[in-house]
Amino acid sequence: MKTRALILFAHGARDPRWAEPFQRLQALVQAQSPESVVKLAFLELMTPRLPELTAELVQAGVTDVTVVPVFLGQGGHVRADLPRIVDELKQQHPAVSFKIVEAVGENEQVLKAMASYCVATLG
Repeated sequence: MKTRALILFAHGARDPRWAEPFQRLQALVQAQSPESVVKLAFLELMTPRLPELTAELVQAGVTDVTVVPVFLGQGGHVRADLPRIVDELKQQHPAVSFKIVEAVGENEQVLKAMASYCVATLG
């Protein structure tokens, strides 16, 4: 088992089709980082949720977890809910290293890619 995991953390929705772009993102990231486990977890309404997924990964031998919020901005879920959940996970799994990075929508490269797409739609 790989010891490093990258968890793409999304909000979740009632409609299962909502997760499709995140699943495609997961596949793209996994293809670019075959040495890591790349998984998708949700805050609510969908599974797996972050605590359950983390427990499975730790049981499988993962010792290093990076959480990437696949949110456009740093709202309450990213600023408050996610750090609280990860703090609880740190207490439950003290031998595991956890890191939360900025929301994807806050990253300059992502914003530039989105801007390029928007401009291209003017065609």
